[in-house]
Amino acid sequence: MRLGEPSLDQLRIFLSVEEEGSFGGAASKMGRAVSAISYGVQQMEAQLGVTLFAREGSRKPVLTEAGQGLLAEARAIADATDALLAKTQSLHAGLESEVSLVLDVMIPGVVIARVLEEFRRMFPTVALRLNIEGLGAVAACLLDGEAQLGVAGPVVSDHPDLERQVIGEVELIPVAAPAHPLAQSGIKPGESRKHLQIVLSDRSSITQGQEFAVLSPQTWRLGDLGAKHILLKQGIGWGNMPRHQVADDLRDGSLVELDLPEKPGAHYMLSATWRRDARPGPATSWLIDALRDALAQCPS
Repeated sequence: MRLGEPSLDQLRIFLSVEEEGSFGGAASKMGRAVSAISYGVQQMEAQLGVTLFAREGSRKPVLTEAGQGLLAEARAIADATDALLAKTQSLHAGLESEVSLVLDVMIPGVVIARVLEEFRRMFPTVALRLNIEGLGAVAACLLDGEAQLGVAGPVVSDHPDLERQVIGEVELIPVAAPAHPLAQSGIKPGESRKHLQIVLSDRSSITQGQEFAVLSPQTWRLGDLGAKHILLKQGIGWGNMPRHQVADDLRDGSLVELDLPEKPGAHYMLSATWRRDARPGPATSWLIDALRDALAQCPS
């Protein structure tokens, strides 16, 4: 310790006296003698060259102006040290220091929010990096080492370098604006091929050349599911969307579910996916179970 720099123990004593309102209370909380608490405060005052507590004229120690000025910084230092110690203990216990997660864009936002909120509570020392991707780009993040765990759709279910575990599904349905020609009744086979289909595209090369529920030769390909949603509501083409994402639109009539003879909708299976050479740790395994449970409780 350099001259003029209080020790962590002195900082903890200072904070305990302030929080408990007395030297005796701090001594009881820390399991020490009152004389040890008093000595620790005196040492800290000597190190800093200031008086931290006004001890005279009061039944309990009162922070001086200097003590008030140092209180927030002392708390920040103690909190940072506690966090570092907790993370170190977690590492010794085998807990990951960081989890990088990539999720399929089809997963309901309410599921993501619920699971990640609980993750923060369960694993406060584990840093989390989150990315949202579509189709084969989820697997690309895993294969490139950008993520440890992914939740991917069925498009990469057989990649030799990946393990997977089915944890749920999302229902995809064909929709369009109510004025769209395909929104009328009695659509004949082949009619869908005559109209622009808006399709979610894949930024990766993993699924290059593959088509997923694409019926029309006329397509607009977008990498953003939100943008696709907006275009569909504007009546610019038709396309498949997760039912949960268009539920409000179906209720208020801004979109309608299409009754096409080809039945292009599907149950989009979701799998927890990871590299075969990287076994999931405790926090990663918890995420797999939590995502599966949350998907089971969420309407598809």
